[in-house]
Amino acid sequence: MKRVKAKGPTKRQEDPHRINTYIKADPIRLVGTGEPQIVSLAEGLKMAQAEELDLVEISPNAKPPVCKILDYKKFLYEQRKKQKELKSNQSKSVVKEIRFGPNTDDHDIEFKRKHAEKFLLEGNKVRAYVFFRGRTIVHKERGELLLLQFAEKLQEVAKLEQMPKMEGKKMIIMLSPKK
Repeated sequence: MKRVKAKGPTKRQEDPHRINTYIKADPIRLVGTGEPQIVSLAEGLKMAQAEELDLVEISPNAKPPVCKILDYKKFLYEQRKKQKELKSNQSKSVVKEIRFGPNTDDHDIEFKRKHAEKFLLEGNKVRAYVFFRGRTIVHKERGELLLLQFAEKLQEVAKLEQMPKMEGKKMIIMLSPKK
């Protein structure tokens, strides 16, 4: 039987499964060898030793715990490979910010609209906000109007996720790309 030394917690990571003599439960449910069967721990270890493989506790919380006879190193390798593949398939959502003042001119809005459109076409979300400084806070309606016009200009490539909302001295909208 291949012995995999299961030491205490290492600096890199703790062993996720109990294997061979580190399994404490008795009896165990043995799967993977045809039909599932309930056997004693000693019998399971003998079967694993006969096949020169490891007895690995797959589901410790089940009654009785589920164990499987397999090559443990290969099992860990395949698990890491699956997780890596799942991670690569996930799409990472990035939020780009665009900042306005309440008195932003039309030309500047158009300039920032082009940037926002580029971000949205790349698949990123856009968080546009109007920052009120000093006495400009009394012109909240100007900021809301500016953000709504901005969202309207981008309606072909984006959908408005959140209506204008005040957070401190900022009025914020969220835009996400249309699929």
